[in-house]
Amino acid sequence: MFTRTSAATGAGSPEVTGFYDKDTGSIMYVAADPQTGKAALIDTVLDFDPESARTRTDSAEEVLAFVRDRGLTVAWVLDTHPHADHMMASHWLKQQTGAPNGIGEKTRQIAGLWRGIYNLPTAFDVEADFDRLFADGETFMLGEIEVRVMLSPGHTLGSVTYVMGDAAFVHDTFMHVDSGTTRADFPGGSSSDLYDSLMAILALPDDTRLFVGHDYPPVGDRSDPAWEATVAEHRAHNRHLGGGISRADYCALRDKRDATLTLPDRMLHALQVNLRAGQLPPPEDDGTSYFKIPANSF
Repeated sequence: MFTRTSAATGAGSPEVTGFYDKDTGSIMYVAADPQTGKAALIDTVLDFDPESARTRTDSAEEVLAFVRDRGLTVAWVLDTHPHADHMMASHWLKQQTGAPNGIGEKTRQIAGLWRGIYNLPTAFDVEADFDRLFADGETFMLGEIEVRVMLSPGHTLGSVTYVMGDAAFVHDTFMHVDSGTTRADFPGGSSSDLYDSLMAILALPDDTRLFVGHDYPPVGDRSDPAWEATVAEHRAHNRHLGGGISRADYCALRDKRDATLTLPDRMLHALQVNLRAGQLPPPEDDGTSYFKIPANSF
């Protein structure tokens, strides 16, 4: 797996290692406090083969092997939102590490939206499956580093950004500078809300390192995945926002682009898993879990 580490820059700054999942274009993160060795695992992938409907824990195991090799202690298992393009390893990692898992509190509303789509009126007990449902502006500690939660809707109605000192995990808002921003056309999404989220992130200090959720190389002359750039770099050079753009112009650009995109091949499988914190649907009387896929809904 392609990995890269961004060093801490001083007191209150985390060391951040990204792991690139080629199958989904996702980046998984280990954010560690160098002073205490406490680590947060962010947006870690549960591997899934859509053709066979089989899950694996290979990627999550590789992340845990890195944690062990570095002598780190997992303090948090975090997700930024219920992902549409990959399954989350939250539940499995909680079992393996004993660390609490967390996500944004508006996952409650996302669950309500998808209960209707799946016609599962009693499914998705997010209060039971996540230890923390973070509110906008809430803070918690990673070792000696304070983590602040920013509500960042647009891609979903309940996405959150985790700000840790001079690092911010901005999930599906920005992509890398040369790629622009992410889609806003999923249920509950909004290009206007996404614009507000992007502007709020760009209001962070210029030297804040932004760590994005996805990359899909090759891009231009770049063949390797990339996921880190500063606020100043995005403000000046981001493909969709660089140099400044009005809300109206951004929404027109984003909506036009989104109209050409197909659904991620894992989306209808993934949401019913991720709204259970990465657990498969409850087994039926034969001991097997079954996915429920709505026909002709998208």
